[in-house]
Amino acid sequence: MNMLLFAATAILWGSSAIVTSHQAMSGAPEVSVGYRMTLVSLVMLGWCLARGQKIGLSHQQHPWVALQGILFFGLAFISFYHATVFIPSGVAALVLSTSSLFAALVGRLFLGAPVTLRMIAGICAGIAGLAVIALPQLGSMGTSGETVSGLALATAAAACTGCGTVVAMHNQRTGPPIAALIGWAALFGALFSFALAFLGDLSFRVEVTPAYLAGLAYLAIVASCITFFMYFSLVQRIGAASASYTLALVPVVALFLSALFEKLIIDTGVLVGAAAVLAGNVLVLSAQVRPQKEPVSKESTS
Repeated sequence: MNMLLFAATAILWGSSAIVTSHQAMSGAPEVSVGYRMTLVSLVMLGWCLARGQKIGLSHQQHPWVALQGILFFGLAFISFYHATVFIPSGVAALVLSTSSLFAALVGRLFLGAPVTLRMIAGICAGIAGLAVIALPQLGSMGTSGETVSGLALATAAAACTGCGTVVAMHNQRTGPPIAALIGWAALFGALFSFALAFLGDLSFRVEVTPAYLAGLAYLAIVASCITFFMYFSLVQRIGAASASYTLALVPVVALFLSALFEKLIIDTGVLVGAAAVLAGNVLVLSAQVRPQKEPVSKESTS
């Protein structure tokens, strides 16, 4: 059962990249992200209410949850949607997977999380891997600069995801149940996305086709809500450290689908760079493993 959850989580998250690229072509990314996060929020908060869970936030929690929503469910997704317009979704997903490196750095700066030699090695390996992939493409690109834009946007998505993850760690210590936290953060992300669309005078219309609606439902329900539930079930079964290795497999799935459907040429450079990025992710994730302390037995004093 654990292996099934592990594989399903990696496959569903990995497949979301190519679906995202199709959504980005059907309307303004800010609008598509807004619709997606609205649906995620309704499902998650509705699920909490159906189970009788409390979903209220305190005044102190509101700004932190809003920040998580803006970074993780707003800016990160908007940047990634835009990135898939310029570069293959598999490459964008590979760049996005470096979010664990950003999370490690931000966690060190703002939460005082320790940085080990293994973590430093992982960060260096990830940066080197991106350079191996990006430099040949930058050298052979046309005058439009689309590759630069795509890589920059994917990197911005990774940075926002990493920062949003650190904020989420803070919120999980003081906030509501995880499902409710996701619901509220997704709502703030939706409001932020719609605000950007309004300020940018973007059309709120999208191509309401069966393909678009099916993609929206897949991204919101399957690749977000259901996958989150599977992931956190995996966390409960095998622990957060082991479950987090699914994130290292996501770009592998995305690259395979991109080669299959987007004609991405996976040459030696891409393979070497991908291996370095994935190795960096594994090093960073494994460096964050904490040995569990043995429970201390408490004798009754009464």
